[in-house]
Amino acid sequence: MSAGAANGGAPGPYTLADYATLARAGMGQDVWDFWEGGAGEERTLTANVEAYDRVRFRPRVLTGMGRPDTTTRILGRSWAAPVGVAPLAYHTLADPAGEVATAGAAGRAGLPFVVSTFAGRTFEDIARAAAAPLWLQVYCFRDRDTTRALVERAERAGFEALVLTADAPRLGRRLRDLRNGFQLPEGIAPANLTGVGFASPADHALAEFDAALDWEVIAWLHSISSLPVLVKGILTPADARRAVAAGAAGIVVSNHGGRQLDAVPATLDVLPEIANAVQGACPLIVDGGVRRGSDVLAALALGADAVLLGRPVLHGLVVGGEAGVEQVLDTVIDELAETMTFTGTPSVDRAGPPLVGGPEPASGPPEPPRIRTGAAGLRREELHGSVSDPVLDTMNFLNEVTHRYPDAVSFAPGRPYDGFFDTEDVFTYLRRYLDHLSEQGATPEQVRSAIFQYGPTAGQIRELVADSLRKDEGIDVPPASVVVTVGCQEAMFLAVRALISGPEDVLLASSPCYVGITGAARLLDVEVRAVEEGEKGFDCAALEAAILAERARGRRPRAFYVIPDHSNPSGTTVTLPARLELLDLAERHDILLLEDSPYRMVSPGEQVPTLKFLDRQRRVVHLGSYSKTLFPGTRVGFVVADQTVIDDAGNTGLLADELARIKSMLTVNTSPVSQAVTAGMLLSADGRTSELNTRTAAYYGDAMRVTLRELERRFPQAERSALGISWNEPTGGFFLALTVPFRADNAALERSAEEFGVIWTPMSYFFPQGGGESGLRLSVSYLSHEEIVDGVDRLARFVRAHAH
Repeated sequence: MSAGAANGGAPGPYTLADYATLARAGMGQDVWDFWEGGAGEERTLTANVEAYDRVRFRPRVLTGMGRPDTTTRILGRSWAAPVGVAPLAYHTLADPAGEVATAGAAGRAGLPFVVSTFAGRTFEDIARAAAAPLWLQVYCFRDRDTTRALVERAERAGFEALVLTADAPRLGRRLRDLRNGFQLPEGIAPANLTGVGFASPADHALAEFDAALDWEVIAWLHSISSLPVLVKGILTPADARRAVAAGAAGIVVSNHGGRQLDAVPATLDVLPEIANAVQGACPLIVDGGVRRGSDVLAALALGADAVLLGRPVLHGLVVGGEAGVEQVLDTVIDELAETMTFTGTPSVDRAGPPLVGGPEPASGPPEPPRIRTGAAGLRREELHGSVSDPVLDTMNFLNEVTHRYPDAVSFAPGRPYDGFFDTEDVFTYLRRYLDHLSEQGATPEQVRSAIFQYGPTAGQIRELVADSLRKDEGIDVPPASVVVTVGCQEAMFLAVRALISGPEDVLLASSPCYVGITGAARLLDVEVRAVEEGEKGFDCAALEAAILAERARGRRPRAFYVIPDHSNPSGTTVTLPARLELLDLAERHDILLLEDSPYRMVSPGEQVPTLKFLDRQRRVVHLGSYSKTLFPGTRVGFVVADQTVIDDAGNTGLLADELARIKSMLTVNTSPVSQAVTAGMLLSADGRTSELNTRTAAYYGDAMRVTLRELERRFPQAERSALGISWNEPTGGFFLALTVPFRADNAALERSAEEFGVIWTPMSYFFPQGGGESGLRLSVSYLSHEEIVDGVDRLARFVRAHAH
């Protein structure tokens, strides 16, 4: 209810502009200018408001929708409307109750309040008055202990999020304050900070703000607090993407109310391109220039999930204290609901570009709701925990980066070099297998069925797979012990599902390890215990210690996953003595070994025998794939599971049979067409994939040598020692690991791609229980030698720039 209505219809503040007029009359010029002024010539300050003034809505009639629903949900909390109170310093300049009054009013309105680092009342007092979410706006000081204490105090008080102000290495040049010689009045000071020098906000910021802040501050905030971190001050798509990559839980599109750098765009004008860049990855909030409830709907239509309201809140506080703030917020919500009614917008999640002059939807049924981060509907926290697990986002993020920067040289994809594939070969191999079936006595009907029907769940080319393993690796197992899978990923899934039967069972994995095994485990709610590699790779002593530690916890280690040959991601290879020791350890401690070795046949030189070849006690479940040795598109893998399984009646069978049962409820079978093409390739080489890969192995070996040579050339020994840069020297496979003197996270990757044109994979992706923050993985398989030379040059420039 407006103040005027409360006074029986007497003239009073009906709009936010009315509150501004009344507030101006009730305060001194210097404080008014401190609040209302902007940086420089105040072009951005003016532009923020004018951007909303240009908006024109398209009304809709006879919608029959009734009262609109203004509620929304952001970061797991319901808001009465998509409006929050922006962080503003020293509410005590407006009213002695300051932020306590604002929190009380926001709580009754059902809206969140972002409390400034420079609040004039204590966090504890503010929290006691609040009945809606409180977030802390964070300025990061040079003295990190000061910032840490501030954050910890707010978290103890019950604040629910941190809002990092990223656009303030110092305060902007605010001419009104300079001309007024502005100083805070006696008795006005930050209630949650200690020290002196606060009287001049500009001088204090120049002395205390950390002007060297970079994207690593987000990780630092996560390290000192469990609260989600939003980043405020984003004005470009590139910075928005980088914020998401760095782990931001939300973005505030903001130019600091026009108070930092003058002549930057109005926030409403850049909002659509930032929304397009973020694509709903996190809540998108906008501030600056909001002066009406209709402005809120305009912002939602252009991609925001909510707005933050700044100066008008202080106007309400001056005019009527806590009640004045509540009236301002109620006015905004009422105007929002009115605009929604006239535009036929039933709920805030239905706001889209057509509301403000965007393209009209095609005729026909009403358009479906636009999916908005804060909209009511399916809540991510109510879905399985795996959908929020960073492990499942790693490859998606790499793919997005690669798509956004197509001209970058990418050392990320661990895929075969395209130059070895000929499209026509697919038809040749398919025909070769069909002829083979006929030669084996299959009728035309049986041949047709082998291609067009599902076929046996365990696979219809098991005999050929077993024959190839015998000829290539000396692994002599019956075909019945083989299950043909949809890539090696399904083989991992089947093995983990079968072996880990309850919460007391543990899967161990050599760390760093391939994300496929940790992803499969996460989908199955299976805990992975990481067994850290040493400098020279896998260490049996570390595995034995992990087994004993798990048993001491009352848990049962069931299997250990390892890539013994040219591993992904580190490139290390387990020696023959270590393999024999590992097999002995598995027998002594009664565990199985999940062996995954996809790079053996595409690596030059003689290879160390596989664990499965050396296995005499059936301790090894061998996981395989033809993605590297034949071609990835068939998605054909396999698992060799010749372990005996005994049921309650004493009947025996093979573990492979149990895996096939699980597969029948997962993928039913592996594509018969893919199996046929794979079989044709095996037949063409008499089962010897080593012969098919003679040329490719030589190529990949040369690619690794070129990469190592270029790293040596770009980073001379003296510079490597000075900067703390190092790398290993794998003898085969696709990968090597590079250690750098900085945090090689998603934010660094984004910068590397955007500014230096080179893409790599953070090693931290491959550590199930944390680690690898200063490492990156390079894949050498997909690039030509010329691209490797160019890519290492770009990488070297990036590493040097980031190291300094």
